[in-house]
Parts: sequence; C-alpha cells; structure tokens
Amino acid sequence: MQTPVSTNAPPEVGAALQRLRLARGLTLEDLSRIAGVSKSMLSQIEREKANPTIAITWRLANALGVQIGELLATAEKAPETIRILEAHETPTLPGQHAGYILRILGPMELAGKYEWYELTLAPGGELASQGHDPGAQEHVTLLHGSAEVEVGNDKRKLKVGATARYPGDLQHIIRNVGKTEAKALLVVIHR
Repeated sequence: MQTPVSTNAPPEVGAALQRLRLARGLTLEDLSRIAGVSKSMLSQIEREKANPTIAITWRLANALGVQIGELLATAEKAPETIRILEAHETPTLPGQHAGYILRILGPMELAGKYEWYELTLAPGGELASQGHDPGAQEHVTLLHGSAEVEVGNDKRKLKVGATARYPGDLQHIIRNVGKTEAKALLVVIHR
C-alpha cells in the first residue's frame, strides 16, 4: 500500500520570518549581518519568492533566537501576554571611556518617541549629550550614589530618590560626583 503524497502547500516561511524579525526591531540588513544570509535572499524569502534551504532556515532561527519549527509553523502563534526580556538580552551602550554604561530598557519601536534607560556611572564618569530634537525633555531619577546634572551654565546636585527634569534639547551632562558607583533611571521624551 502506497502512502498518499500530501497536497498541502509548503509552509510560508516568509510571513513567519518577517513577523519575528519585526518583533525584534531588526532591519533586513541587521538580520543579514547576524545570520550570514544575503539581504536580497532574505527579501525574497519574506516575499515568498524563494524557499530557504534547511541550512539557511537553521541560521535564521538561531539569529532570531527561536526553534526552527517556529519559522516553519504555518499558524501564527498567539502573542504573549507577558514577555520577559532577560538581563543578558537588554541592549547596552557601553561608554567605558567616559565612565558610563547605558542599558536600553525601552522597546526599540518607541525609540525617537519615548526612551528609558538604566544609567550606571563610575566615580568621575559622565554621560555628556548634545541637545536632542527641539522640545525633547529628560528626567533623571538617582537610585544610588551621588550625581549632578549640568544643563548650559546651570548645575544641580541630586539626592538619592530625587528626579531632575530639564530640557533635553540643550547640551547636558549627567556626572557622578561621588567616590562610589552611581545608578539612575533616565527617561527621554521627544516631541
């Protein structure tokens, strides 16, 4: 007895690939670099103009941090009610030369609108910024340590638990003025 051949269409990898890529805030160029697959090939896969080999599917799954079956699944998974981003998955902007580490806590899709960060300053370290877009506002809450905020010619020292609010469209500096590490939450609101 012969096993009947399935007449089902192959899985539409392109839709799953695009959904997963966009959910992670990646461009085609970003994914191309991470997965080692050409940008043109990725574009063709997403538009269902090409079917990836198993090797390419495996590389894409690894680059996106998913099981290979998630790329081959035809049904879209229900969105997670709660998505946990582990500490090692949090993007970080290292500024060791200036004595700071900036962890990006806000989702990438809100960048340019609302941004929030965890700022860690070594003793004497500072985060110096040129003015952002007109109307931008910044809010810095000191969690521990000693810090001061400088905007133009004005300098103000922060106590633990205090929040400084100031125009983010002017040149500004957040500086650790203590002898131990300082940590703060930084929120930028763009207009």
